[in-house]
Amino acid sequence: MGNKLVGNAIVFTQGGPTAVINASWVGVVEGLRDAPADVLTGIWGSLHGIDGVLNEEFVDLRAQSQKTLDAVSRTPATALGTTRHKPNAEDNQKMLAVFKKYNIRYVFGAGGNDTSESLDLINDAAKASGYDLRMFHVCKTVDCDLMENDHTCGYGSAARFVANAFRGADLDNKAFGGIYLGVCMGRHAGFLTAAAALRRNEIADSGPHLVYVPERAFSVEQFVKDVEAVYKQHGRAVIAVSEGIEDKAHTPILQLLSSDKLEADSHGNVQLSGTGALADALVEQLKKHLEGNGIVKKLRARGDTFGYLQRSFTDLSSADREEALQVGWTAAQEALRGEFTDGSIAIQRASSNPYRAKFVRVPLKAVAGKTRHLPDEFINAAGNNVTEQFIAWGLPLIGENPLIGELDLSKKVAKK
Repeated sequence: MGNKLVGNAIVFTQGGPTAVINASWVGVVEGLRDAPADVLTGIWGSLHGIDGVLNEEFVDLRAQSQKTLDAVSRTPATALGTTRHKPNAEDNQKMLAVFKKYNIRYVFGAGGNDTSESLDLINDAAKASGYDLRMFHVCKTVDCDLMENDHTCGYGSAARFVANAFRGADLDNKAFGGIYLGVCMGRHAGFLTAAAALRRNEIADSGPHLVYVPERAFSVEQFVKDVEAVYKQHGRAVIAVSEGIEDKAHTPILQLLSSDKLEADSHGNVQLSGTGALADALVEQLKKHLEGNGIVKKLRARGDTFGYLQRSFTDLSSADREEALQVGWTAAQEALRGEFTDGSIAIQRASSNPYRAKFVRVPLKAVAGKTRHLPDEFINAAGNNVTEQFIAWGLPLIGENPLIGELDLSKKVAKK
């Protein structure tokens, strides 16, 4: 073990929970478990992210039974609690004082873009003060938008929920006709919204028929025409929309269609979903267009916002959980090796057929505060759907799905 560093380890979770974030930090604990006592003196969890560090609120993770840790690793959301607190310079100095007070030398944070940025700021402050730390980021976000990653812990389970939810919504819509529109998470990246199509290929003419992601400029005028064409063809339309859709000037569509001022968090992220406003506004545009142009007399239309449902649903992807454990374990092993003082553990695709992942350390600054977008080859030319390349990429991540059956309507009883 190179560059031996003696002290305590702390793990914490930041930002929005996921179905497998507990598995991520449990993986860290399992990776640290066999470290010699003359290197690792304790393994603690900080309650509510960096707020727990600032408030000196820690829980002894070595004292937890294996049965407890295993159960927690299979449980959605975060048992350690979380926060969206972005540390400022004063916070960083306070945390360094706490690290020194408790001889904390190994720090592991599970989170997304904002978490990686926070860890990088803390890391820079520690280096500036000459305090020796091992600072590691464990990839986590249902948005799947971290640089250096093929996908992230939490995405597979959230994508599984979205795919199955749209499969069910499409069957419901097919029974009645009309329009169904679902708004999915995805501020700047469309990976989760695109997942709405991952079960579409099982039955011919199934929805979603249209998929809109933030990577393409959104035009309300073109949108209503797209839906009109689908409605005329099928007598119905199922539509997936990302919360982060913007026009050519990068103005959020919600802002264009709403008179209310949009709120922002400490990281500057504007609240784009959760109120149902975007779904309602888009459905209203469709009613105005389709009814106003006489295409339908009375439009049956429904708009839903998935919100928190996507990220912590109990039916998690088994592949997602196993990868989360492995990412956490890899972070622990990299920290103990002592070759690097910091890093982010990324999931990269080793092979596609059969699907196989690998887990690698990348520089923390290569991930911190940066956003990965849905690749161009995953979006169709019209910018209103995904491609078969995306389907092939995403299917291995969501796991097995429930059987869906339909009647053979050609077997009709002859009329008398």
